[in-house]
Amino acid sequence: MSDTTDKAAPALPEGQEQDQDLGAAGSQLSTAPAEDAPNLPSLGVIGWARWFWRQLTSMRVALLLLLLLSLGAIPGSLIPQTGIDETKVAEFRRTHETLAPIYDKLGLFHVYSSVWFSAIYILLFVSLIGCIVPRTWQFVGQLRGRPPGAPRRLTRLPAYTTWRTEAAPEEVREAALALLKKRRFRAHRAGDAVAAEKGYLREVGNLAFHIALIVMLVAFAWGQLFKSEGNKLVVEGDGFSNTLTQYDDFKSGSLFSQDDLDPFSFSLKEFKGTYEATGPNRGTPRTYEADLTYSAGADGKEKKTTVKVNEPLEIGGSKVYLVSHGYAPVITVRDGKGNEVFHDAVPLLPLDGNVTSTGAIKVMDGYRDAEGEREQLGFQAFLLPTYVPGNELASQFPALLSPVMNVEAYHGDLGVDSGLPQSVYQLDKKNLKGFKDGKGAQLRKNLRPGETLTLPNGAGSITFEKEIKEWAGFQVARQPGSGWALAGALAAIFGLAGSLFIQRRRVWVRATTGDDGLTVVEMAGLGRSESAKVPEELGELAGILYDRAPGAAAPEDTDDASSDTPDPQAVPAEGAEK
Repeated sequence: MSDTTDKAAPALPEGQEQDQDLGAAGSQLSTAPAEDAPNLPSLGVIGWARWFWRQLTSMRVALLLLLLLSLGAIPGSLIPQTGIDETKVAEFRRTHETLAPIYDKLGLFHVYSSVWFSAIYILLFVSLIGCIVPRTWQFVGQLRGRPPGAPRRLTRLPAYTTWRTEAAPEEVREAALALLKKRRFRAHRAGDAVAAEKGYLREVGNLAFHIALIVMLVAFAWGQLFKSEGNKLVVEGDGFSNTLTQYDDFKSGSLFSQDDLDPFSFSLKEFKGTYEATGPNRGTPRTYEADLTYSAGADGKEKKTTVKVNEPLEIGGSKVYLVSHGYAPVITVRDGKGNEVFHDAVPLLPLDGNVTSTGAIKVMDGYRDAEGEREQLGFQAFLLPTYVPGNELASQFPALLSPVMNVEAYHGDLGVDSGLPQSVYQLDKKNLKGFKDGKGAQLRKNLRPGETLTLPNGAGSITFEKEIKEWAGFQVARQPGSGWALAGALAAIFGLAGSLFIQRRRVWVRATTGDDGLTVVEMAGLGRSESAKVPEELGELAGILYDRAPGAAAPEDTDDASSDTPDPQAVPAEGAEK
């Protein structure tokens, strides 16, 4: 992104001129594009276009777009979305008649596909790409080039030191070159000085961070457009094939097609659940395991596997998660003549942690009433896996220790032929009548495994068989781009760490012959920002180089050679000489 850079000052009268090359050296310690001076008179179309482009690719605009993107995602998390749960959206419309039309106009029921959210997303893409491409080429050019030569007046740099030595200038330059290369500086001879630079990984980290952001944005967009997620309840002994008609509920991205489904199938052989039997955690699940037999592709070989919580089965680009569990008692319904009209395992939905469950049993071919009309049968079932006499409302333990199922019997029209969708786990009692017991009350009875409830008026019976199967709920999720999103996130973290903790800096060592015949050694350092690291590093380098080119005694005090010991923190005033 665009950073503020130093600009060379205009020429001053002789004796007060400033170092034009110093400004040039400092301005290239990053790949930020230099900003043009403001052109207040008429900019014209091209001028305004250039101004808009520079603003769009600047750091502040990119941060603003990131902030807007984050704020825009908030309503997508708080307001029901049509692509996720249309039922909740319909319920919201019914209960908020004033807000719903406003939300419709603002696109808040489909935030991630709305025009304004897409505009922010695209502008952020353009901003990042418009920043990265020119800076990458500029950085490549800097890597192919050499560090710039030393400014004429090193005393003007923020870190500076000097001393005199009897070593020849050429020897000092050779020693400085070897020292800087050993410290992993890119160094070379430039006239009477050695120029060196270090910290290129800072810019590498900066570019990596921005490229990683683009990778993450692309991965998230790809995942949202082509994702799919469906749920399926499977009873022990039953199976599932990965087609749309097999799912209990299914939602997907806007560009998803049925051809994107991975071809596979599986069957649930057995579900095993264990629970803590004693102590304060009594009833807490210890293990949930589903033993599956699956095959990938149309002619795939069958394989066995066990799916556990947080240990999904991966087939192609899909993952099969174990998300829920419950009981499916085997129910047999007979008509008045004793003929079997229904026999199946009926899944019941758990209501609490002890798997107290409820559900509906619907029999299309029920019985004929006194007038010869065929009536359908419906039963409301309420299962307690561990029943304790006196507590009719909740199970005391999730395992099948003492199962009891309470049954309420109804007859009439179940409403399944109306064409309107309804839940298979609930009875629509609008057109149903309850069977009455001998006292005229609603017919209901607690059944233990193997017991039967006989319906009045020769309507038949319902039997709670001794076999109770278990069912498992699976979620089949396909999230393309998740691997790229993870890689982008990791690259962004490392890139940001490099750009924050690595400092790009330059060091110059000049060795010239003074008026007294001794060699004057000058060392100076420059970093992108004010930091104690540059003076400290320069002091360390100066100390090592001083050992190789010791200082000479000062003419006025030949007994005290320490007066020429380098002081990296000393920055002489303009025109002064140490």
